[in-house]
Order: sequence, then structure tokens, then C-alpha cells
Amino acid sequence: MPFMVGGSSTRSLQPAAAGVDTTDLHFWLQWRVAVCALWVLCCVVAAAYLIWRHEGPGAHRRLDGTGSDGKERRRRRPDGVLYDDEAWRPCLRDIHPAWLLAYRLGSFIALFSLLIVIVISDGGSIFYYYTQWTFILVTIYFGLATAMSIYGCSKFVNWNAIAAATDTELGPYAVHGAVAKPTVDEEDDGTRNIAGFWGYLLQIIYQLLIGMHSVNAVFLLGEASLNSMRFPWFRIAYFFLWTALYVVFQWIVHASTPIWWPYPFLHLSANLAPLW
Repeated sequence: MPFMVGGSSTRSLQPAAAGVDTTDLHFWLQWRVAVCALWVLCCVVAAAYLIWRHEGPGAHRRLDGTGSDGKERRRRRPDGVLYDDEAWRPCLRDIHPAWLLAYRLGSFIALFSLLIVIVISDGGSIFYYYTQWTFILVTIYFGLATAMSIYGCSKFVNWNAIAAATDTELGPYAVHGAVAKPTVDEEDDGTRNIAGFWGYLLQIIYQLLIGMHSVNAVFLLGEASLNSMRFPWFRIAYFFLWTALYVVFQWIVHASTPIWWPYPFLHLSANLAPLW
């Protein structure tokens, strides 16, 4: 079962001890460890800068709403902005949000069930593998996405009910589709609500999952083809932070107990270790 999600049976792929005691202080004082730590630190600093630069308090400043000729003009949408309806609205106007909800709910049930089977089959040691970390993250994503879709569907129903009660002419789109997009996606007309904490968390996790494979990729490709969330380039920084977190986790584990390395390229005793 683990081969389906990019992992491997811990009983068959646990490497033999390399004869190096990673709990010894001298192991962590060698130059290879220092160079590797510097590489990881540089990645973390670069990622933190990107996040601060594009998603910090000053990143969402709007351009002035009036042009030099005194005429009102649309404001450019900042890269890091996520609108509230984008967390649950399908990419096409004619697709009802309930279809995206059904897909997300079905994906969550399938992934969560598969995760339980894997843990029962191979034990908790599978979580030493990065691929299992990402598999858990995919499962969390679809759980949160399901909750956001439930919220969105209820909001969508309320909008249509209010529209019908006030006899507002919304056309056939009020029955079959979701909320209309602005004329140009990169422009902001000031009428849409900005997403809250959970909406941004959903998008961040969504963009953490780049480079997935196997079962993960199948579910994520379906999600990407249905949802309307954008992919700001700077949020790849969260992927770097996630990877750095896994590396630091492995270092802490190996400093605490002598245990096999889940991936050979993580072994800090190799002469080419700084190159990974």
C-alpha cells in the first residue's frame, strides 16, 4: 500500500546502520554539517524575505484609485491577495460550488482512509519519510477545503435567496453558477471581500503541495482543474520553509537517537553532503 503514495515499506527499506554515531557531539561539529546548516539557513532567510516582501503588512497597498487626469481607474490586484469566494468558487461560472464540495469531500475521505490503512500496515515510523509528510498535508488540505466549500455553498445559497426575495435580476447565472469574476482578474474593483485566515491558510497549503506525485498528484490535478485559486509565484517560499522544517526535524531526531537516515542524500557524513 505505501508504494501508492510515494513511500516504501519501512520493513524493507530501512537502511543498515552506517557505523556513525549521530548522537556524538563531534559528528555535528564537522565542516560538512556547518555548510549544510548554512545552506538551509540561506533558504529560510530567502523564503522569509519573499513572504515579508509580498505578504507582509505593507504588501497589500492599493494603487491610488484616481489617475493623473482625475478620472477614476481600476486598482491593480496585489499579488498576495486572495478573495473570499476564490477559496470555494469553481473556476467556471456554470459549475455550481456544490460540485467542488463533492470532489473535495470525496478526496478527503479517500485520502484519510488510505492514511489510516498505511499507519496500521507499516506503523508510525513511516512518518520519517518526507513523502508521508506531504501525504498528510494533502489530507489536511482536502479536509480544510471541504470545510471552506461548505461555508461557501451556504453563502451561495443565501445570496440566491436574497436575490430571489428582492427580485434582483441576476440572470441564469444565479441558478447555475457562482459569483461572477471581475472583468480582468488582475484588477480590483473594490467590491469583493478579502479572504480571512482560513482562506489564506488553504491557499498556502495548496501551494506547498507543488511537485506531488502518484496518488497525491491525481487528487491535486483534479482540484487544480476545478478551483479558482491563483498561484502567486512568491508563495513557493512556503515550500522552501516546509522542506527546511523536514531537514531540521531529521537533524533533531538523529542528534537525539542513533537511527537510520530515511534518504541517503541526507546523511551528513558523505563528502558530497553539502551539494544536496
